[in-house]
Amino acid sequence: MKILPIAATAFLFSVLTVSLLAFQGSVFEEDEETPALAADAHQNAEWAFARFHFRSESDSGGYRRFQLWKADYPKADRQFTMGVRRLTRLHARGIEQVVDADSDDLFNWPWIYMEHGNGWTLTDSEVDRLRQYLLRGGFLLSDDTHGDYEWQELIGGLERIFPGRPIEDLKNSDEIFHVMYDLDDKVQIHGTRFIWGGRPYGTDMVVPKWRAVRDDQGRIMVAICHNSDVGDAWEWADSPHYPERETSLAYRIGINYILFDMTH
Repeated sequence: MKILPIAATAFLFSVLTVSLLAFQGSVFEEDEETPALAADAHQNAEWAFARFHFRSESDSGGYRRFQLWKADYPKADRQFTMGVRRLTRLHARGIEQVVDADSDDLFNWPWIYMEHGNGWTLTDSEVDRLRQYLLRGGFLLSDDTHGDYEWQELIGGLERIFPGRPIEDLKNSDEIFHVMYDLDDKVQIHGTRFIWGGRPYGTDMVVPKWRAVRDDQGRIMVAICHNSDVGDAWEWADSPHYPERETSLAYRIGINYILFDMTH
């Protein structure tokens, strides 16, 4: 796959519209308007941002009826897709796709993204479907879990999908970190609830973990960003108050993971 020459990843952020922010105490109130769709957004393409829609206990009326699968949606999906279209030659569709855990439509999307997998509640048939999807060549990017408790909840679901299959810490030398960008220096990507939302980090949340589950041939089926919030960095790429270094890494991580999946 040929990739466009890149002067700097920062070019992307110079063309994104900057939101207006008002500072009140220690919390920013931001304009969370989703970017407008391009004229060709609905045209068929070789790749689309597919987000995994799963049920969780919060769907039945938890805090503010927040749905875990929907965190940062659709702004993060759309702004990241803008980056994929600008920074690679991958033919990316302009609009995101929601993929239901209980639908065979899952098999139509080679790459799916999941936030807050610590809250997923899958039926036996959904577990079987996701297992078959991954074994047939699918790729799942799990993002935005923090701390030991959320980690245990996430791997509880993974253990149902792949009983006994190891979860490994990726090394800097792993190919997935060198498909397009060389990512030897990976910092923690903070969620806005920790930056300006006032939530403190626990001692089990401060070290970012880049992990994976492989198939029997060694291909990465599940990539896990633990103790980081890649989706928030995509969502707030247009904010001057979100750390540029972390946004840059989030785009590079996502692009590397897509290109790895599409070529392996």
